[in-house]
Amino acid sequence: METPKTDISLYTASTPNGQKISITLEELGLTYETVHIDIAKGVQKEDWFLRINPNGRIPAIVDRTPQETGMGLKKREKAVFEGAAIMLYLCQKYDKNHKISYPFDTDKYWEVVEWLTWMQSGLGPMQGQANHFYRYAPEKIPYAIQRYQTETRRLYQVIEDRLRTQREGNHTVAGTAASHAGPAHASQDPGPWLVGDKCTIADLACFSWVNWAEWAGVDAESFPEIKNWRDRINARPAVKRGLDVPEKFTMKEKMMSKETAEEYARFHSQWIMKGQEKDQEVHK
Repeated sequence: METPKTDISLYTASTPNGQKISITLEELGLTYETVHIDIAKGVQKEDWFLRINPNGRIPAIVDRTPQETGMGLKKREKAVFEGAAIMLYLCQKYDKNHKISYPFDTDKYWEVVEWLTWMQSGLGPMQGQANHFYRYAPEKIPYAIQRYQTETRRLYQVIEDRLRTQREGNHTVAGTAASHAGPAHASQDPGPWLVGDKCTIADLACFSWVNWAEWAGVDAESFPEIKNWRDRINARPAVKRGLDVPEKFTMKEKMMSKETAEEYARFHSQWIMKGQEKDQEVHK
């Protein structure tokens, strides 16, 4: 099935939450424009953006792709916010070949939803707090740092165990198939993956945070299944393109030395704390 011609605006910044949407768009081969939301300047709090995302956060999209109604094309403008919702929306509308998704209401579809929900309610918030207290907070609070880094590592272990189970299960299936039908053919999308036998939005959503592990002070290299999984996802051409939206992904380069890492953290800490001060003034 031919990739549809789409008219999508992506409102984003270079964060794990933003990158998972640009990666999804790239994986699906969709046409989109990028609107860089400068969160250091508080653009996400401006009235025009709040009409797109009332929560005042990135990412968000506006889909202006005309829809076929049976009586011709009809103009539309649909705004979607929250990362998991955007990923599900894009796949439901435009992943008709199920490249990175599964058909609606199948068991694997709901497994993908489970992992998206798990990321959105657990991995993202916990690692985000680890980022904050380890990198940005003006006062280093050992208890807070340890609390959120420990919880992030616990969540990584959940991914690690899942990938190991998937790998062992795939080997069993492949071995059974080989015993009945000769040598098993190599998968076109070798795993293991979080759901089924291919990379899906469940993997991409969780990857977007695991790929920033070192920024939270967490060693992802100590999880062998995760290391292999992360390397395979990073090697995907669409992922490489998506990581550089809306600007080149430089975090890993900054981490090459203590000095550049600290400079990078100071820059981000300044605007994060200013934003927090503004929120405290409004929501006393």
